[in-house]
Amino acid sequence: MTIASLRRSAHATVSGLPQGFWWLWLSTLVNRTGAFVLTFLSLYLTSELGHSAWFAGLVVALHGLGGVAGSPLGGVLTDRWGRRPTMVTMHLAAAACAGALAVVTSAWGVALVVLLMGVAMQAVRPSINATIADMVPADDVRRAYALNYWALNLGFAVASIAGGAAAVLGYRTLFVVDAVATTLCAVIVFLRLPETRPEKAPAKAGEKPADERVSMLDVLRDAPFRTLVLLNLLVCVVFTAPWIGLPLTMAEQGLSPSSYGMVIAVNGIVIVGFQLLVNKVTERRSPVALLAVSSLLFAVGTGATALAGSAVAFAATVVVWTIGEMVHVPTNAAATARLAPEHARGRYQGVMGMSWAVAGFIAPVLAGAVVDGPGSDVLWAGTFALGVLAAVGYTVRLRRALCEEEPEEPGAPEVPASETVAGPGPEARAPEGTDGTVSPAPAERSPASSS
Repeated sequence: MTIASLRRSAHATVSGLPQGFWWLWLSTLVNRTGAFVLTFLSLYLTSELGHSAWFAGLVVALHGLGGVAGSPLGGVLTDRWGRRPTMVTMHLAAAACAGALAVVTSAWGVALVVLLMGVAMQAVRPSINATIADMVPADDVRRAYALNYWALNLGFAVASIAGGAAAVLGYRTLFVVDAVATTLCAVIVFLRLPETRPEKAPAKAGEKPADERVSMLDVLRDAPFRTLVLLNLLVCVVFTAPWIGLPLTMAEQGLSPSSYGMVIAVNGIVIVGFQLLVNKVTERRSPVALLAVSSLLFAVGTGATALAGSAVAFAATVVVWTIGEMVHVPTNAAATARLAPEHARGRYQGVMGMSWAVAGFIAPVLAGAVVDGPGSDVLWAGTFALGVLAAVGYTVRLRRALCEEEPEEPGAPEVPASETVAGPGPEARAPEGTDGTVSPAPAERSPASSS
């Protein structure tokens, strides 16, 4: 592939998206470039405040626990209050928490602030994902999610490098910079990002408005979406396990912590360097096929960790499951947007985000227990099995919901729009438009996206 062809591919990847998306992309980049709290929190708690490693692990877990509550909260606020006010409020709340860490020193005070920070940081994500689904044409949704994910990882890479160099100024200084960056992110959203929440359709006599008809329980009753969430939970457990199990396994092999640092850095390097190329290769592919392939890449990459014996071999396993990550994250977000009724996108993204938060809370505990008990080989065999199970589940359970459209019979009567009811179930996915008519569901807008 020549430089010219690479340039054309890159241009095609970033072209054709609305201006509002790029302001959102910039806010994500700014936010993650200053994201120092989670990166350096455990070191701050142990080396600066003198707490035990056990307490540091507990505080990090509390951040994940806060996300379990924050994700559905953010989903409800996104649909009822609006995308823009939810983003601004939660960014400012996260900034306040980052700033508070610079002055709070008591053990349980720090724990409470980190818990609230987890709520705020996770609550903003449904509004971001719903905004992308609102403003980007259905054909380009997966590409937009991939670009936003690239910005997130690019910012995180910069934060890791800059934070390490700036740590000489003190951890509290880093937390203040984090607060400033998050506030700037909120300012960008407030000044430049339009509100994209769809207008409410006029309610018929005796009926509630559409957005009030969909509760979190209704979302969970949507069988295809519930399956997507459960399968994503399996994948998230597999994805999270290496962040705990990999350093322990490498230590068993006699490798130093610095070797682990270099190996895990491969994850960010591969994402920053190749996310756009992966997106170009996977565009227009079947979402079910991509989800299944990404699950298999997670399975093979993590499972092969049991066979690795050198830093180079461990790095190779990281490359494999990182490719799975680059395929899975935007595809899963786009699949969520596709299954969600227009007026309930925030709630659907909130429930999906909760699966990530739950995995982030339970997977470290499970991985540590398995390594301490049966051993690391059992952990990697388990992640391999879970990844394969998820791949089979995507293929068997979601093919019809995500990409197989029933062909219309020649001469079949057309169903009047007035007989189509919007709702959160697989039988009625078409959201109501702002003029009271029924607009096509995401799955129906683009035959190309179902290929």
